[in-house]
Amino acid sequence: MATPGYGKQSAPEQLPRSARDFAHLPAREAYLASLVDHLPDGAAMDVKTLAVLQPHYGQMACRTALNNLSTAGHLRRVRERVSSKDCRWVFRTYFSRTPRSDAWWTRFVMTGETSTPAAPDPPKERTLNRTSPTSAAYAALAGLGLADPRLALSAADCTALEPLAAEWLARGTSPALFTAALTGGLPPDVHSPAAFTRRRLLDKMPPERHPAPTPPPQPDHPARVIECTACRTPCRPHALLGGLCRTCRDGTPSAPPPRRHLSPAAVRAHAARARQAMVTLPRS
Repeated sequence: MATPGYGKQSAPEQLPRSARDFAHLPAREAYLASLVDHLPDGAAMDVKTLAVLQPHYGQMACRTALNNLSTAGHLRRVRERVSSKDCRWVFRTYFSRTPRSDAWWTRFVMTGETSTPAAPDPPKERTLNRTSPTSAAYAALAGLGLADPRLALSAADCTALEPLAAEWLARGTSPALFTAALTGGLPPDVHSPAAFTRRRLLDKMPPERHPAPTPPPQPDHPARVIECTACRTPCRPHALLGGLCRTCRDGTPSAPPPRRHLSPAAVRAHAARARQAMVTLPRS
């Protein structure tokens, strides 16, 4: 197992295991992919560990195979921040037996989402639907006749005016303020309480109150930075194709030339020339 916070992490929403999981890969990559797939989460899967876990391939072969698995969409290397309050980062390799596209990996690494979000529903117009007879709007209308007999409404009147009264309450008007606004300054005679109340409900409709803007919710997934699978360089997601940066896609940088080894005879000859040079040096 790797140090806690490091090692393999299984990608979500993978298909069940089957005998054809890695049939599209070359033999070496399929063999190592199957090995990694059966490792538990948190297990070390660096090239040294993979070379020790099986007898067929060394470290260089394992490194090349991991790069090819990244290109085939099976893994990504990610630096992940432990929490928003902690500056500690861990290094994980996300593995998926189900091959994923670059767009899927980018969406998962950057947002934690694994599916394309559905288009939002179009905004629906507010409709003044009739609520139940025991609603607060109905009770406020029925109470007008108790506050002033000139606005005594029938049950049918309360039902017809209920949507307008509900809009008043939805805009923040309390029942007491509703009663005061509709019964204040009444004329001596109100011949049609229902028509008069409707007119006041429309003319004195309070302004719609917009709630104070709330800060956007913080993402519940940790901050992540994706790395090139080959050279481990942090990169922006769009700069990686198949999990590899441009330099590694164009060709792995050439290794330094091998160190020249001298034969014993050549070493003795060099030593003899050095001693001769020391003898012939002028003395101060």
